[in-house]
Amino acid sequence: MTLNQDEQLRLAFLIRVIKKEQQHLLQTDARLFATPLTKEKLAELEQNIGLAEQLDAFASRFGRLQDNVGDKLLPAVLVALGEKKGPVLDNLNKAEKFGWLSSAGEWIAARQLRNKMVHEYIEDPQLLATSFNTAHQCIPLLQTFAQQLIEAVESRGLTFTQDKK
Repeated sequence: MTLNQDEQLRLAFLIRVIKKEQQHLLQTDARLFATPLTKEKLAELEQNIGLAEQLDAFASRFGRLQDNVGDKLLPAVLVALGEKKGPVLDNLNKAEKFGWLSSAGEWIAARQLRNKMVHEYIEDPQLLATSFNTAHQCIPLLQTFAQQLIEAVESRGLTFTQDKK
């Protein structure tokens, strides 16, 4: 399928942004999980502003990467390959069928973690610890899916390279 210049530029932009987001999430993840994240540690969150800020950064970066990969890049890649984009779950099922995503169900479960990380931590340190530790374990899912989509685009030459600008 031939993409117009705007579609190619949009794909190239999304890929550049997602690559940066992947790197930022990994950096935050490494700092946050340098020591175990326990309910005891999180029970003292009000006294540990640095940890609270790290948690906010992690949740924000996790959610933003997931949004950009699942809600923006995936539909753009499907269109670029001549596929019909649809509702999120249909798109995720296509991604799974094409081998870009290991499990649409795991992606949906990871997406639900964001709400737990953002909204429920004030009341329950155990829920917060569980949510963040589970999100930490989901990073390979996000990273691999992003990389698979990027490779699907780049291997087909569907974006402008620096020389073509």
